[in-house]
Amino acid sequence: MNKAKVFRELHHRDTPLVLPNAWDFGSAALLAAEGFPAIGTTSLGVAAGAGLPDGTGVTRDETLTLATRLARLAVPVTVDIEGGFSDDPDMVADYVARLVELGIAGVNLEDGRDETTLAVPGQQAELIAAIKARTPEVFVNARIDTHWLEVDRESTLLRAATYERAGADGIFVPGLIDPADIARVVEAVPLPVNILYLTAGPTVSELTALGVRRISTGSLLYRAALAATVDIALAVRDGAPVAGGIPSYRDVQNRAL
Repeated sequence: MNKAKVFRELHHRDTPLVLPNAWDFGSAALLAAEGFPAIGTTSLGVAAGAGLPDGTGVTRDETLTLATRLARLAVPVTVDIEGGFSDDPDMVADYVARLVELGIAGVNLEDGRDETTLAVPGQQAELIAAIKARTPEVFVNARIDTHWLEVDRESTLLRAATYERAGADGIFVPGLIDPADIARVVEAVPLPVNILYLTAGPTVSELTALGVRRISTGSLLYRAALAATVDIALAVRDGAPVAGGIPSYRDVQNRAL
């Protein structure tokens, strides 16, 4: 299977790609076993699992280690590389080339920096262009953090156009929740638009009707797993009923390894 080709095609079907974001091999393998055609990673899950902060560019090695494991999956994988782990276009391109050599089909590259500021659009475009020049087959999902960080929202469409010209394959605007705002971005951007699923936001069917081509779960699954872990531990300690539907030991051995 040409995973890069398959992954690209998943953005151009009649229905959008619902992309679950995993944080380790077990979670990714179980999601793939349930029929999801592609798997993404969550940088929060990778960072928190290593005891490190997310969005600060310190999980370069941890991300590569996870990517090495996930490349074994039968489905395409796209990896969240935060801001690229460097401001040097050549170093970012080298890093993505290593991922592509492993068999990774896509990367998610954000223009947020340190969870507080945004990269200069032209500089972010240089990173995208360097990646595409080195590995044209990889799907670059250019994430625009104007709404996520609530900074310089009026530059969203300008950034999208700049990243498109640099060679981005998709545009991701997390934090968009109002249907009118989502529709405006979809109408203005010729590339597949990726929206982060928010529990208080539009449903998958509503996002489909708006023209969204990719719907990511982000850190939702990881945070839900943490909540379930604590809830079950408390139930065991306090003698309360334990929720059902938990995979057995054998299930995990057979389906996730």
